[in-house]
Amino acid sequence: MRIDIITVLPELLKSPFEASILKRAIEAGLVEVHFHNLRDFATGGYKSVDDTQFGGGAGMVMSIAPIDKCISKLQCERNYDEIIYMTPDGEQLNQSIANQTSLKENIIILCGHYKGVDQRVRDRFITREISIGDYVLSGGELAAAVLCDSVIRLIPGVLGNETSALTDSFQDNLLAPPIYTKPREYDGMKVPEVLFSGNFAKIEKWREDQAYKRTQERRPDLLED
Repeated sequence: MRIDIITVLPELLKSPFEASILKRAIEAGLVEVHFHNLRDFATGGYKSVDDTQFGGGAGMVMSIAPIDKCISKLQCERNYDEIIYMTPDGEQLNQSIANQTSLKENIIILCGHYKGVDQRVRDRFITREISIGDYVLSGGELAAAVLCDSVIRLIPGVLGNETSALTDSFQDNLLAPPIYTKPREYDGMKVPEVLFSGNFAKIEKWREDQAYKRTQERRPDLLED
């Protein structure tokens, strides 16, 4: 999988990809992540990528020309399955979207900034718009990092246990059940006996019941789906 990220702040984005699972995935050749500074595609001495909005109003708007040049250059080099724009008014990221995106071969992620991008960018280039929540960040870089993490961990070979991602919260519209590790008892708190029974069918049933109970208590909206 190849991910090309277009941003005005590449230095803000790079650190999450230089540690932990994301770094290992890149070093193993399971994913390529490339950062493209939008200012490299701007003209003029100041390399400006934004301007005031027509009709007046507060806030600057990212211009179409440098974005067009950057995306067009990338599209000349390869075909892209998705061109994703990170924006607060996009569809909210969930596990289903992460699953779908992990199956793509090449994607571009455009990080919004300032007041947003010229609408013509969205009309001409963008195939999917994604938000990570109903709030506004100063830019789309952190949102892009969240999307990448949620997607890359699903690529076969990235996680040590191939089945680990399949048991995460939200994969089946249920939250994950409680989990325990050693010691068996700590400060009077005991691990449920069923987990020591050796009866894997019984253990799986317990986990399913606990997942349903936790979802019903914390996220009943998921059960409506």
